[in-house]
Amino acid sequence: MTDMKSRVTTALKEAMRAREPVRLSTLRLINAAIKDRDIARRGEGDQGGIGDDEVLQILARMVKQRQESASAYEEGGRLELAEQERAEIAVIEEFLPRQLDEGEVEAAIDAAIAETGAAGLRDMGKVMAALKARHTGQMDFGAVGPRVKARLAG
Repeated sequence: MTDMKSRVTTALKEAMRAREPVRLSTLRLINAAIKDRDIARRGEGDQGGIGDDEVLQILARMVKQRQESASAYEEGGRLELAEQERAEIAVIEEFLPRQLDEGEVEAAIDAAIAETGAAGLRDMGKVMAALKARHTGQMDFGAVGPRVKARLAG
């Protein structure tokens, strides 16, 4: 079992003991998402299961989904549901690495462009792949993509 999977399992047991319903339900969702991906990988013939990098991708996707849901709930005047989504985000983010600040994101983009030797827009995929390899869970790639594109176009 990878380190991330064992951290989630341990937190799940602790939440059961402490009788924390929001935390417990969120951790169960995380665990289910990880197991779903594990099962899919086994179906593809990979018996090793998923690693920490894939767990981080799952968690980042879960946070993004909940952020979008919280925004939609706020727009619809359903503040209690928006708060529930934010509570789940807080639990999920406990397992994600610290988010990079603006300066660190810019430095990471510069480093990825230099490392890949990117010269134009056609190299954007290489730059994004390098960023994802090093900074999964540390930055919002949806927001970083347009910045990389602007840098390569300019």
